[in-house]
Amino acid sequence: MCGLSAFVSSRPDAGPPDADSAAAFAAALATMRHRGPDDTQIEYGDGYAFGFNRLAIIDREHSVQPIRYADRWTVVFNGEIYNYRELRADLIREHQAVFATEGDSEVLAAAFHYWGEAALPRLRGMFAFVAFDHRTGTLHAARDAFGIKPLYLLETADGLFLASERKALDTFAAGAGGALDTDALAHYLTFQYVPEPLTLHRHIRRLPPGHRLVWTPGGGVREHRWFRPSLRPLRVQPEAAHHAIRDALSASVQRHLHADVPVGAFLSSGVDSSAIVALASRVDPSIHAFTAGFAAHGYSEIEVAQDTADQLGVRLTPTIVTDEDVLSFLPQIVHLLDDPVADPSLIPLYFLARTASRYVTVVLSGEGSDELFGGYRIYREPQSLSGVERLPDGMKRGLRHLADALPEGVRGRSFLERGTTPIEQRYYGNARIFTTDEKARLLRYTAQPHTAVTAHLYAETADVDDVASMQYVDLHTWLPGDILAKADRMSMAHSLELRVPFLDQQVYAAAAGLPTELKLPAGSQTTKHALREAMRGIVPESVRNATKLGFPTPTRLWLRGPIGDWVDTLLAGSQAGHLIDLEYTRGLLAEHRRGDADRSRKVWTVAMFCLWHAIKVERSITVAEPAITGGAGRAAR
Repeated sequence: MCGLSAFVSSRPDAGPPDADSAAAFAAALATMRHRGPDDTQIEYGDGYAFGFNRLAIIDREHSVQPIRYADRWTVVFNGEIYNYRELRADLIREHQAVFATEGDSEVLAAAFHYWGEAALPRLRGMFAFVAFDHRTGTLHAARDAFGIKPLYLLETADGLFLASERKALDTFAAGAGGALDTDALAHYLTFQYVPEPLTLHRHIRRLPPGHRLVWTPGGGVREHRWFRPSLRPLRVQPEAAHHAIRDALSASVQRHLHADVPVGAFLSSGVDSSAIVALASRVDPSIHAFTAGFAAHGYSEIEVAQDTADQLGVRLTPTIVTDEDVLSFLPQIVHLLDDPVADPSLIPLYFLARTASRYVTVVLSGEGSDELFGGYRIYREPQSLSGVERLPDGMKRGLRHLADALPEGVRGRSFLERGTTPIEQRYYGNARIFTTDEKARLLRYTAQPHTAVTAHLYAETADVDDVASMQYVDLHTWLPGDILAKADRMSMAHSLELRVPFLDQQVYAAAAGLPTELKLPAGSQTTKHALREAMRGIVPESVRNATKLGFPTPTRLWLRGPIGDWVDTLLAGSQAGHLIDLEYTRGLLAEHRRGDADRSRKVWTVAMFCLWHAIKVERSITVAEPAITGGAGRAAR
């Protein structure tokens, strides 16, 4: 787990970077020092520069990057390959490959050298890597199947820049002009995050999950998809499905525990994290778990997590987040994100990671379970609306007219609206902050509709049921854009490697063919039914059947107190008024503070953009870089 940076020149005759260019590259790499505090290395050559900040996890004394392989490749790699020992044996057997280290980075370099792009499906892990072929002057890069690890790119007249975080590219994009992508902003106001491959900078983008790229001077970037997650319901026997899930997840957790440093786990009140901790404790009974909650009454999972930890016999360290913590650290959190993410659960995640980093260098976490196994309650919507959706089109049109005539807030209006709206227009993710009509009122410009992000995903799932389509949309949008982005940034802020055992090839394979009735049984409010059954006898019964909470945050309460005062001051002084109607937003905040309506998610989404704008564009708020703790010190504890 590290921070990488790379540059290749568009000039075939380019020499090594001059002193100013080298200094700029080193300064950009330094903005990601929190990602890898144990070692920093830079390699300069004719027309290229590769840099790496290392958080040493495997083969700590060696496996230095950038790594050279076969006198042909320079490689930088962020992530972990959990089956690297098996791949190493395969490479030695098939190609008599020679290795100088005991780590996974050299195995990845050798795999790409001997197998080329065919190596990618063989990699079990999380990764973003860049490989430069010195013989051909070609650059290759790839990102893991689900987008666990980030990779940003910027193409200019000078060449191609790549980095693990956007902030490392901002300097090189400064002269591009017309920087803010207004369509990306509009999508952010809908989704509460900027959907990939976009960023808020018009010229910086992300390599999408499951993609690779090839770049040559004069040839530009050519992207290719090497993996597409797909959930195709099959006819399966429940018991066989449960056993497959249990076996796959158990094996994945065991692989994810491999490290040369201390490993812990995050624990909330849900079945996902409890399953990870329970299975990990069977391999390592000394596993250290961590949880977080808020001081506000009713917004803490600490008590439930402690009960689970007690039943499993594991040590638990809780973290309590106060309103003062939020006010003090929110600017740094937004700075670390590069682009705003208005998911308030990233705030407890930041403090949870900070606490964990004082004890361990690696944590296991439960991200990905909901998208694979059907864990969101919104996935039950097709069942609840099925009676309306089966009606003739004429009757549905009449019901829609009736819904439009009902006053807003009247019981039944939302149900009729949703039931008479096609899923392609109705569902675009978990957050759904501002509707199209609301954005027309909020924005100072006309922007793309949200269907520009999701239309092709629904086209690709036209032959499956609505629940599988919704999961597919989330796997390609919500998971990489929100869930994994916040997990990476908030953990890396504290030089903490976060691993996600649910997003493993074999666990995915066990989930991909589950029919909807095994995920969301009819007549029940249960979600992730197959996973819960697979964990019978492994996690405590009190958790196995518990309702998902997921680090609940008291956003509604915040905006009615001192944090709300701070938000109002932020909106009043923001220079983003040419993009967003800030007085309209302040009106929403006033309604919320009076108790007229719950406007918390809408206000919070705009506020996080305005805070981002103040830090990144206006420069009216200065943020200190994160304190560097380093993995080496924790390894000795």
